[in-house]
Amino acid sequence: MAFDIRDKVMLGSAALLAFGVVAGGYLLGDGLKRAKAADRSVTVRGLAEKDVTADLATWSISYSATGFDLPAVRSEIDSNTKELRAYFQALGFRPGDLTPVGAGVNQWLNNGVNTITITQRMLLRTTDIPRAQKAVAQQFDLVRRGVTLQEGSGMRYSFTKLNDIKPDMVAAATRDARAAAEQFAQDSGAGVGGIKSATQGYFSIDARDGEGGGDGSSDTPYKKVRVVTTVDFYLK
Repeated sequence: MAFDIRDKVMLGSAALLAFGVVAGGYLLGDGLKRAKAADRSVTVRGLAEKDVTADLATWSISYSATGFDLPAVRSEIDSNTKELRAYFQALGFRPGDLTPVGAGVNQWLNNGVNTITITQRMLLRTTDIPRAQKAVAQQFDLVRRGVTLQEGSGMRYSFTKLNDIKPDMVAAATRDARAAAEQFAQDSGAGVGGIKSATQGYFSIDARDGEGGGDGSSDTPYKKVRVVTTVDFYLK
């Protein structure tokens, strides 16, 4: 049986079409397989904590004097300020560590008598943490000197070098997250690949071991820095 040239062309086209269908099906199936593999991932959280010591202490100090004569009340406030400076000087603080940050005068009539209260606010700012702790521990000496601190006066300790430890802490949190992902993968018979996506949480700085109440007077220089990262790992 003889074939003319048109038959041969049609057979060739059909063969090419069949090959294309087979190849296309293979590529589609392989692509779906790879897409499905790329879709396999696990999202875990990693934690990093670090104990640090505060490097800055600030003590907001408020005290007042009350009387019926403005010059006399002002003289008492000046005397209290002098005793306050003498107290910190005796502890070894520099004069510039203690600065005035505000004052207020309040006058009212009490049974027809003009009553005056002057409030003075001072701020101690120092990087000498042990000396700051000593000042707080011995603050009753101010009472002996005639200076009565108002409510709300208290030392606050701050850690200001967070940027110095951020990179190492983020790396530690990521390692912790990978360890959790590897445990999950091991339990499910898979392996852990690269990072698909990651989100860094907020850094928090709190009193270490729950010490202190964060209200100033009971604050502590011993802090715990904490960060949680959320990482999505590929599974293989």
